[in-house]
Amino acid sequence: MTHAKAPVTNPVTNPAAVAPAGARTAADVVTPEVIAQLVRGVIGSGRTAVHTPLTGAKLADLPESSADDVAEAFARARAAQPAWAATPVRARSAVLLRFHDLLLERQAEILDLIQLETGKARLHAHEEVQAVAVAARHYGRAAGSYLRPGRHLGVIPLLTKVTELRQPRGVVGQIAPWNYPLELSVGDALPAFAAGNAVVMKPDTETALTALWARDLLIEAGLPEAVLQIVIGEGPVIGPEVVKHADYVSFTGSTRTGREVAQGAAARLIGVSLELGGKNPMLVLHDADIDLAAAGAIRSCFASAGQLCVSIERLYVHESIADRFIERFAERTRAMRLGGSLAYGADMGSLAGERQLATVTRHVSEAVAKGATVVAGGAARPDIGPFFHEPTILDGVEEPMAVCTEETFGPVVSVYRFRDEDEAIELANATAYGLSAGIWSRDGRRAHALAARLRAGMVTINEGYAAGYGSVAAPMGGMKESGLGRRHGAEGILKYTEAQTIARQRLLPLAPSFGMDDEGYAALMSRSLKVLKALRLR
Repeated sequence: MTHAKAPVTNPVTNPAAVAPAGARTAADVVTPEVIAQLVRGVIGSGRTAVHTPLTGAKLADLPESSADDVAEAFARARAAQPAWAATPVRARSAVLLRFHDLLLERQAEILDLIQLETGKARLHAHEEVQAVAVAARHYGRAAGSYLRPGRHLGVIPLLTKVTELRQPRGVVGQIAPWNYPLELSVGDALPAFAAGNAVVMKPDTETALTALWARDLLIEAGLPEAVLQIVIGEGPVIGPEVVKHADYVSFTGSTRTGREVAQGAAARLIGVSLELGGKNPMLVLHDADIDLAAAGAIRSCFASAGQLCVSIERLYVHESIADRFIERFAERTRAMRLGGSLAYGADMGSLAGERQLATVTRHVSEAVAKGATVVAGGAARPDIGPFFHEPTILDGVEEPMAVCTEETFGPVVSVYRFRDEDEAIELANATAYGLSAGIWSRDGRRAHALAARLRAGMVTINEGYAAGYGSVAAPMGGMKESGLGRRHGAEGILKYTEAQTIARQRLLPLAPSFGMDDEGYAALMSRSLKVLKALRLR
């Protein structure tokens, strides 16, 4: 299918965006037939409406789940999980690989839905397709090695045989956010499926269509229908019910809500992984390539209108290049094209809704009122859509301005100057958060050494967040108040399992035998322990 070019505007000079002739609309994408297919099997006795931030118009009416509906979803998933766990890992992995192919073949469908539900530019929607495809490929290929039984040295070598198994936890409760509705829903569920779990997923209501579409595609790829249940409803109502029934909880969202989820999981003594907020820094060192760093800052600060947990909100630039960097960065920012068409071409889309726009507006206006300077952007753009806001650079930000320490989660970045690298590290670490960070420098070795001093779960050198996040063989997650646990890599799948040790003793018991008394046995074991140490056994 050929897509028309998106309407774009310069956030300063072009006041309006005009839809190109023939552009698809919500009515073309979210038809009654599509809705009927996607909600098939969803348990919900109520009804709830979802809307698009691009225009504010209603997209669809969806089933709304009650507490009893959540319980029923878990019952269905729990009944289906044993047979899925008994399915060989290779067969489970094959579902992920087929899903990978289907996702890429039918990406135009999901790109439309992601844009309609989040308002983001199409290229940023495609980042979700890329991320999920990479995760499906990785766990489709590597799940067998991650889950393979492990062999360990027994307490008495040769006599004690020890095997470590990885058993699925059972039914995983997943609470997914609105900002990356494909990647942070099904993308996180894929390793859970590969490990033999069933999943009950609660997507954000306003982005539930994306999760429902992904569920439909997984079923087409071979996932048993009952193994993935989706419940829809308000977070404060449905979220605690998911935690109440789950064997393990995966949550992505705010730090405040993450604490509540953790408390609920702790009360039931079940495991939990949390990816939470961030106030992420980027360091631009004195030897950085200014043009490359400015282009990288555009990607890092304004992708998905800044509505991603790893978005950069604090830019620390060495004082010797600060003026030149800010000038280049501002030029690129002012040249960004805003648009909301279901096509490629826009550099940035809309915020997700009224609450996000209110936060962005409050942070910018308060900072200006207290002495900060708007270098670029700074204004809402209702002429384009109800929740559009210009990408914004602020200079002169300091406490107690809210934008200095609070997570904005929008297209706003504050620029600060530093004198030396020790000061930059201290400033970057001076936050309760620790999710991600970035460094720009021509000296890779020094940048690597500085990265190790940053209290962030992911640090990317000379690129935006994609280099770290997209490297799915490596773990990704937060330090400090940015969360617990990791997605991706070994930790991203093993967290969905319970380790089980099976030890088999042969020939001799670990006790006095053959007439040996207790004292003789103790002496024999003491000599044996010394020998094992001398042999440098672990």
